[in-house]
Amino acid sequence: MMRTAGTGLLCLCLLSSAQVPATRAATIFFEDFSGTTLDRSKWNVIVTGRTVNDEQQAYVDSPDTIAIRPDTPDAEHGALAITSRRKRGFTTPEGRVFDFVSGRMDTRGKFQFLYGTAEARIKLTAGEGLWPAFWALGNERWPDTGEMDILENVGDSTWTNFAIHGPGYSGNKCFDFRQRFPGGGDITGWHVYGMTWMRDALVFTVDGRERWRVDRATVETRGRWAYDTPKFLIVNQAIGGSYPHAVNHTDQPYLGLPQSTVETIDGGRAVMLVDWIRVTSGVQ
Repeated sequence: MMRTAGTGLLCLCLLSSAQVPATRAATIFFEDFSGTTLDRSKWNVIVTGRTVNDEQQAYVDSPDTIAIRPDTPDAEHGALAITSRRKRGFTTPEGRVFDFVSGRMDTRGKFQFLYGTAEARIKLTAGEGLWPAFWALGNERWPDTGEMDILENVGDSTWTNFAIHGPGYSGNKCFDFRQRFPGGGDITGWHVYGMTWMRDALVFTVDGRERWRVDRATVETRGRWAYDTPKFLIVNQAIGGSYPHAVNHTDQPYLGLPQSTVETIDGGRAVMLVDWIRVTSGVQ
């Protein structure tokens, strides 16, 4: 999620459509959003007065942006809804002014893991410049701490992005991959996005099928392998910024955010739905 603009190139990394073998693993984190409000014992809601990547939103702690929807169609119980809103002239306590607010939450200080499989069942809204993400990050300084992006999308409904970022390398410099849905699927359907984290490799999946694999030896041709310390989970939806702009080349009315998506936001339709999130151990 923290990145510079990229083109989605793949360097020396293996793409596969094989089924990831089932493993015997214990569930060490599970959230199915079955309550009526967000479980704050598991999640921090992030409030930011600044942004990175030239994003156009402030993150706020509000039921307007982060809510549980118990009646979400096709969700197993309830679903988390992260909704981006237009709020012209919103001023943060630091004095920064934004025209949009959105939601970001993480498990920092509440849950972290080292190796295993992280998965989430997610449904997205199509709209150029919407930037939802499901990712994992370490506690040290970025990028030395290592970042694994399990799901990113910037509005093209036909693909999602995987990426890793670490010391001496960043996703757009050979360590990201755009996977495209088979059979005419797209981001507006429910899909399970996952990552299996091993000592010497990361395997990224969609609906249980391997789509991208990157190993330690390949990474170490560019920099240090940064994936041997615990990481926490992050779910958020950003608005506009440098990465969407690199894809859609839109400058107006906002960087990376065209008027058509502003209208989607105004209509209350810019929603990231998360049915459940699960982390299992046992794969090393």
